[in-house]
Amino acid sequence: MSVLTIGGTTRFARLRGFGGNWLLIACGLVLLAYVACALLAPALTKFDPSALDLGNALAPAGGDHLLGTDQSGRDTFSRLVHGARTSLIGPLAVVCVSTFLGVLLGLVAGWRGGWVDAALSRVFDILFAFPGLLLAIIAVSLFGKGLMAPVLAMAIAYTPFIARQVRGNVVAVKSRPFVAAYLVQGFGPVHVAVRTVVPTIAPSVLAQSSVMFGYALLDLAALSFLGLGVQPPTADWGAMINESRGAVLMGQPLTAVLPSIAVILAVVAFNVVGEELGDRIARRDS
Repeated sequence: MSVLTIGGTTRFARLRGFGGNWLLIACGLVLLAYVACALLAPALTKFDPSALDLGNALAPAGGDHLLGTDQSGRDTFSRLVHGARTSLIGPLAVVCVSTFLGVLLGLVAGWRGGWVDAALSRVFDILFAFPGLLLAIIAVSLFGKGLMAPVLAMAIAYTPFIARQVRGNVVAVKSRPFVAAYLVQGFGPVHVAVRTVVPTIAPSVLAQSSVMFGYALLDLAALSFLGLGVQPPTADWGAMINESRGAVLMGQPLTAVLPSIAVILAVVAFNVVGEELGDRIARRDS
C-alpha cells in the first residue's frame, strides 16, 4: 500500500532521506509546539490579539512586545500564537470531514463492487476535476465570507483522495483469507467490513490524512490572505500576511515574515510526517 499525495508525488522524499529520523523528530516537535500554542494561547500571551493601540503601531521587537506590533499596534506575538487556533482548526475540520466521507464511500465502492463501484468511481473522477481552492472560492461567493463555507467545500474536494485510496485498499484486503474466514463463520458483511477491514486500512488512511492536513492549511491560509476566509480582527496567519502588506512597503516586514514562516513550517512538517508514515506502512506490508 502506498500513500497517494494530492500532487501525485512525494515532494519531500529527498528532504526526508537527507534528514532521516532526526527530520521526523524535528517535524513532530514543530507540530507539538503548534498544538500547544493553539491550546494554551491565553496562558502564553499577555496582550489581547485584537486590541488596537494606534499610538504604538509598528513598534520594534523587544520590551513588552516580544516580536513588535503591527500597523494597528496589535501585539504580533499574541496574534501569531492565537492565530494557531484558527489556522489549525479549519484544516482539522477539512481532514475530519473528508476522511469520514472518503472512508465511507471508498468502503462501499470497494466492498460492493459492480455498478456501485463504477458509479462512485465516476463521481470521484468528476470531483477530481475541481481544485479545492476553486470550490472554496465558489462557496464563499454563494454563502459569504468566513470559515464554514470554505471548510465544507474543501472537505468535499478532498474526499475523493481518501475514497480512491480506501477503495483500492479494500479491494486488496477483502480477498485475503481472514476476511473469507469471518464470512464463513456467519458474520455479516457490514460487521466484517467495519470491524476487520477498516482497522486494517486505518494506518494508511491516517498517513494520507496527515499529508492532506498540510495542503488544507495552505489553501485556507491563501483564502484568508485573499480576504475570503477568516475575517478581521480574528487572528489568522493568512490574514496577518494580508494585513501586513502596508508594513512591508514601509520597511517593516517582520509582521508578514513570521506568519509566513509559521505556515511554511506547518506544511513541511505535516508532509514529512505523513509521507514517513506512508513509507513505513509500505515497508511493513511489502
